Amino acid sequence: MMTSECPGSPSPQPPDPDTVWRAILDIRHGGSAPADIPSLTHPLLKLTPERDRTGPWQSARPLDAAGSFLCDLYLPLCAAASGRSYAVAHLGQSLDGRIATLCGASQWVTGPEDIVHNHRMRALSDAVLVGAGTVRHDDPKLTVRHCAGDNPVRVVVDTNRRLESGYGVFCDGAAPSLLLCAEDLARPAERVGDAEVIGLPRLGQGLDPASILTLLKERGLRFVFIEGGGVTVSRFLQAGCLDRLQVTVAPLILGSGRPSFTLPEIDTIDGGLRPRSRHFVLGSDILFDCALRD
Repeated sequence: MMTSECPGSPSPQPPDPDTVWRAILDIRHGGSAPADIPSLTHPLLKLTPERDRTGPWQSARPLDAAGSFLCDLYLPLCAAASGRSYAVAHLGQSLDGRIATLCGASQWVTGPEDIVHNHRMRALSDAVLVGAGTVRHDDPKLTVRHCAGDNPVRVVVDTNRRLESGYGVFCDGAAPSLLLCAEDLARPAERVGDAEVIGLPRLGQGLDPASILTLLKERGLRFVFIEGGGVTVSRFLQAGCLDRLQVTVAPLILGSGRPSFTLPEIDTIDGGLRPRSRHFVLGSDILFDCALRD
């Protein structure tokens, strides 16, 4: 919602998308207000109470389509995560539900707009989490490079200690890193490269997602962005530990490859999960933003 302008006043220019994004970061992290427009004496954006029928956010200046898009997509996440632990997972997949080829190649299933979206989600988060397979196949930096924002703490789930210390996330010094493994494989004060090693209880073939989120919460890492891969996201989803799930679908057919989700079989369609969802156009891709918990 936009605030009204005084009659006869010149029409103000909408703030550019970078300024709007910095204002969103300010709401999320509670830092100093961005220096967006010299005449602006109060915040550019603010969240509104749930009972406010004008919408979930307001702007002190008119926004263009790009600015409104950023607010519509990201401010509801900021509002939902305020003052609580919050876990969001994201996967990018083909039309036939594949996130990679059979040999693990996944760069790039989705387009550049979804890559920017991932970097924005990292910037909003306290911690970004991936599984060992994602590190082994992609060697991701897990830093914020395509938008303004600080790097989150990087968390790698390597249950059975398959990874060596040479991956960038363990040795590039760009941000603090944690390596989570089964507690029977962790030793006190151990490190892999620069990453602190922490042991947690096993749950089936992986680690207990609830224990992971509790550990991160105890370290002040409340907003957790689970960026992949499919097995890791599926474990958090099956454990009921996700507040939100984002799936970006690209107009691509692979015909074979690694599936997005690996979950227990169901017998009827009614047994499936049908969350409340919104959708956004990211270039040629479609992002489905699904709320799993209120």
